[in-house]
Amino acid sequence: MKEIDSIAAFDHWMDEALIRLTDSPSPVFAWIQAGLDGLYGAILWALGLAPFYLVAVGVGLLGWRLVGLRFGGLAAVALAVCDWMGLWPETIGTLALVMAATLLALAVAVPAGILSSDVRVLERLSTPVLDLLQTLPPYIYLLPGIALLGYGPATALASTLVVAIPPAFRLSMLGMRMAPIEYVELGIATGMTRWQMFVKIRLPFAIPSIMAGVNQSLMMAFGMVVIAGIVGSGGLGQTIYDAIRKLDIAKSIDAAIAIVILTMILDRLSQSAHRAAPGGRKS
Repeated sequence: MKEIDSIAAFDHWMDEALIRLTDSPSPVFAWIQAGLDGLYGAILWALGLAPFYLVAVGVGLLGWRLVGLRFGGLAAVALAVCDWMGLWPETIGTLALVMAATLLALAVAVPAGILSSDVRVLERLSTPVLDLLQTLPPYIYLLPGIALLGYGPATALASTLVVAIPPAFRLSMLGMRMAPIEYVELGIATGMTRWQMFVKIRLPFAIPSIMAGVNQSLMMAFGMVVIAGIVGSGGLGQTIYDAIRKLDIAKSIDAAIAIVILTMILDRLSQSAHRAAPGGRKS
């Protein structure tokens, strides 16, 4: 009985805390919401400037340059299929959400991971937090986002940001420790400063691992953006959610195909950028 009372008390405390946060008009959350919506809107506006055929051709040329001619051609045709299905605005909306969330996640995770590789206290503090973030179901992050930021892209970005940070953080921290000891000792012997050691030795060896973190964050962001369609994020995730509510099976399948196309294209491009990085694995 005591355990049940304790759980009920904790649940009541959490409910009361969220009610206080939502009832008291805090300018901080209004600023956060405005900033996230502004970032998403700016990226969406930039992506929407060019018609679909120019975007398809540009992605095809980039795919040809990074992966190969066959992939570039298939990528351009696949993006044309997204437009043919009538889902080009939703595809661009999903791409804008993923790009915004990934950029924010990398801006936090990469510097924090690099710093934690040298500061053991930060590593010990961050490890259980990262374990918790990666263990909790993604849906958990939507509820506080709705309570604090309301429905819309801001909640989707905030929840996606939480999911996308851990892989880039861990792989950045790991990459900074991959410099061979003989190179580090050589730098010390030649009198390099800590900054010179970082720029000329440690960072070049860390870049492949950091790029792998970029790829993993991108994939995690894709998964969460689709789930976040339930909070009115727009894009293909919301298209699938609306189609499920209306039992529009054909529309949900079309949106799922568009998501697969977009995910595969960005995955292959980011993997190729990883291999092209100094010290990356060549195919």
